[in-house]
Amino acid sequence: MFEHAIGLLPTSERTNWIRLRTLILLRWAAIGGQVVAITVAQLYFNIALDLGLCLIIVGMAVIANLVAMAVYPENRRLSETETMLTLLFDIVQLAAMLFLTGGLNNPFALLILTPVTISATVLGRMSTLFLAHVAFVLITFVGFFHMPLMTTDGAIQELPQIFLFGFWAALVIGISFLGLYAERVTTEANNMSDALLATQMALAREQKLTDLGGVVAAAAHELGTPLATIKLISSELMDEVQDRPDLQEDVALIRDQADRCRDIMRSMGRAGKDDLHMHTAPLEAVIDEAAEPHRDRGKEIIFKAEPIHGGSPRMPVIYRRPEIIHGLRNMIQNAVDFADSRVWVVAQWSPQDITIRIMDDGPGYPPHLLGRIGDPFVRKRKTDNQQKERPEYEGMGLGLFIAKTLLERSGARLSFANGSDPLLTGADRSEQRGAVVEVDWPVGKIGVSAEEQLAALGDNVLFEA
Repeated sequence: MFEHAIGLLPTSERTNWIRLRTLILLRWAAIGGQVVAITVAQLYFNIALDLGLCLIIVGMAVIANLVAMAVYPENRRLSETETMLTLLFDIVQLAAMLFLTGGLNNPFALLILTPVTISATVLGRMSTLFLAHVAFVLITFVGFFHMPLMTTDGAIQELPQIFLFGFWAALVIGISFLGLYAERVTTEANNMSDALLATQMALAREQKLTDLGGVVAAAAHELGTPLATIKLISSELMDEVQDRPDLQEDVALIRDQADRCRDIMRSMGRAGKDDLHMHTAPLEAVIDEAAEPHRDRGKEIIFKAEPIHGGSPRMPVIYRRPEIIHGLRNMIQNAVDFADSRVWVVAQWSPQDITIRIMDDGPGYPPHLLGRIGDPFVRKRKTDNQQKERPEYEGMGLGLFIAKTLLERSGARLSFANGSDPLLTGADRSEQRGAVVEVDWPVGKIGVSAEEQLAALGDNVLFEA
């Protein structure tokens, strides 16, 4: 699948995207905030703080930043371990400041959420869990053990026990919720980014193959005349050198090699020809091209084409776009992969719509995943027996996502369903009982009008004698 082709990065490698300079700037902001908070608390609120210890704790953060800036270059990107240790230092430094300034009576205890949230967005799950547990322990510790927050006249500023407990509970829940939420959103964003990259690569690959086929076909067309001339002259020479066996063998070799060149160019040119004809094709031809790689995979592919709702008896001609071919190919591949023995591809058209329905006689989509079909990296197979049935299938849903994205890009509407209830057995299930994919386009999106079909022929080319 494409996740291997494009080398999708695990979380441990994604952390190398985090610049040390970014974390240094965030720490400078925290240091500035701490200095301002200490100053305001002393000068405006007359809070008696152990200024010496507070400045030592702030100074440790300043020294850490200065050392990092002196030792490492600005463009240094951190590994997961380095990022985790950096955030761990920030959590411990903040906890030490809270210990000196009233513990949970200090409203700035809320800032303990920041390092854990950052960890959830850039680090792996184990690193985030470790930092979250460290934060839990330190928050609990400073909740019970801390230097009292008192004014210069000796009045202790302390919240009622119920508020302290509520603040502690809010911090614990906030760390858990924000960590899980940030981790989930970041994972989904990264998966979507990877899947879109795979989609772009799939489309680019299909476009290159189409272009290459056109170039080769054009070359085959242009070389056809000189090869025919060589064949004709060599045949005439064969008659003239019948009394010269030594020359006759050479002439026969020339003729045979000309035939070989013709056959090679003809087989290479089957992919298409780079002219206006190849921009459009009958609906059946496009479906046939999409299904071609899966014809000999041991499953019977049954085609059916018919007009509906007053559609013309003549099969419509559509634009031969790489995204349509590749999208249909992925859908047919998925049906062949999970079919027991047969796959049906039904093309229908009306004056308003062109519809392709792909069905199989396999187990169908898991009912609980029907609403998520087409999302990237949806795991479908988890049991050992299912994995043995198709060991090469990762079950990540990336192929369906690519197909869905490409087909929607062409203007299609897709729907996914099961041919019958997967819980039914035996005669209660229809022959087309497996997964059903319906791809529907408005005619104006991919249909080629009669005027455009005639225009595609182009002007006649004059041959010079």
